[in-house]
Amino acid sequence: MPVVGLTCYLEPARWGAWELPAVLIPEWYVDLLRAGGATVVLLPPDPDVAALDRLDGLVMAGGADIDASRYSAAPHETADAPRASRDASELALYTRARELGMPVLGICRGLQIMAVAHGGTLIQHLPDAPGTIVHRERPGAFVDHEARFASDSVSAAVYGTDPVVVNSSHHQAVDSPGELRVTGWAADGTIEACEDPAADFCVGVQWHPEHPDRRESDLPLVRAFVAAAEAFAAHH
Repeated sequence: MPVVGLTCYLEPARWGAWELPAVLIPEWYVDLLRAGGATVVLLPPDPDVAALDRLDGLVMAGGADIDASRYSAAPHETADAPRASRDASELALYTRARELGMPVLGICRGLQIMAVAHGGTLIQHLPDAPGTIVHRERPGAFVDHEARFASDSVSAAVYGTDPVVVNSSHHQAVDSPGELRVTGWAADGTIEACEDPAADFCVGVQWHPEHPDRRESDLPLVRAFVAAAEAFAAHH
């Protein structure tokens, strides 16, 4: 069973008598990866990425907006407060994973980290973009919409080329993918998936496969990632 690393939030949290900064992640992510056949190791924000060398795959979870300075832009007024340690950690983890040829799955923010790492940029507030559909009615809520995928892509191998329904809860999205290839789009043209064609498995999706309602639809994507991690482990 491959062992994959899952990035985590660093946020104020309260439990029992305690209210402290905490490294945390919604259980949905862990449950999804276990259902896909992986053993999960949590990766707190850390500038030292040496732990990655002991793992078989990297999953980058959703979360707060990436600091716009990372792609040489001024922050939009709606942008989240920067999470500097998480931005630095995930960009370093992703860079190391690509150096190792390790399978990567980016989810929502994770896709955006991938794009920024490859020299891309983000749309900082989708409601300001002309002609966009609703991708988030309010923070913490999900909406459904259709997405389609390029025929010769990992995403299409999993989902097919006919439009499928995905979920959404984001106000930012990839603008320029940098060196990545765009392989999925919403009906309004918003980028829904990117891949590195030079990698065996390096896929980022803008939706949230970890949501329990998505388990039947998205488990094949996770199983494809876990299979790639298993193959990576066998050769390293």
